[in-house]
Amino acid sequence: MPELPEVETVRRGLQPVLEGARIVKVEARRPDLRFPLPERFAERLDSRTVTALGRRAKYLTMHVEDGPVLICHLGMTGSFRIEDGAETATPGSFHYERSKDSAHDHVIFDVVSATQARHRIVFNDPRRFGFMLFSETPPDEHPMLAGLGVEPTGNALDADLLATLFRNRKAPLKAALLDQRMIAGLGNIYVCEALWRAGLSPLRAAGTIAVPGRKAAAQREKLAASIRAVIADAIAAGGSSLRDYMHTDGSLGYFQHSFAVYDREGEPCPTPGCAGHVERIVQSGRSTFYCRACQK
Repeated sequence: MPELPEVETVRRGLQPVLEGARIVKVEARRPDLRFPLPERFAERLDSRTVTALGRRAKYLTMHVEDGPVLICHLGMTGSFRIEDGAETATPGSFHYERSKDSAHDHVIFDVVSATQARHRIVFNDPRRFGFMLFSETPPDEHPMLAGLGVEPTGNALDADLLATLFRNRKAPLKAALLDQRMIAGLGNIYVCEALWRAGLSPLRAAGTIAVPGRKAAAQREKLAASIRAVIADAIAAGGSSLRDYMHTDGSLGYFQHSFAVYDREGEPCPTPGCAGHVERIVQSGRSTFYCRACQK
């Protein structure tokens, strides 16, 4: 499933085309995705101007003038592509073949930009685990988003916040970091990478870095910095581009080539001076990759 950097990359790819554009036609080729599409879905978006395209955790939010906010989740295989004018091929460099089967083109937005350029924004989702919902109130009040924690992309995520979130928590550190009620948008890949950067074991109790003392304080500081850095690096590189994920132009990001531990089972640990190897364990049904020699 696309993680926060992938969704942010999609937002940045769509933003120049969608923001300020007028939606001239919406075509819903089926009544549902993961959930049924909202009632009067096309009618309530037709002829509206897109005022802003945002992101909250792994959700995209499309704000339209005098209309509802569209909340979109990509699910496992959802992707957007941009088609310009009469061109049917999606521009961009294709490093991995994505679905081009029109049977999986479920929602199509025809838009006219502020410069009068015409574009088609096509949502393709072979497995249909993605969804589109309306929010009649500010999106942070929608049930899907209301309980989400702090974003891991800014200075709000710091050592003091981690101390507050993890105090007395016995759950494994990795599980605590994946809890969307505390930190929103972190997924399996980037938690593994951030824990390796911080030198912390995914198995240790989360509360052990929230206790008083210089050692725990230093661990919290390094973990907060590692989380922010790994997310920023992934966004800058265009996301991790796992098997089913694509940019809006059809190309894939390159951050997967920078993974230190994720999906590198059996390889030497890249920490300088470490003689350990990357191991794979399973936590709560998910693969965890780490080095037990240098992650304590």
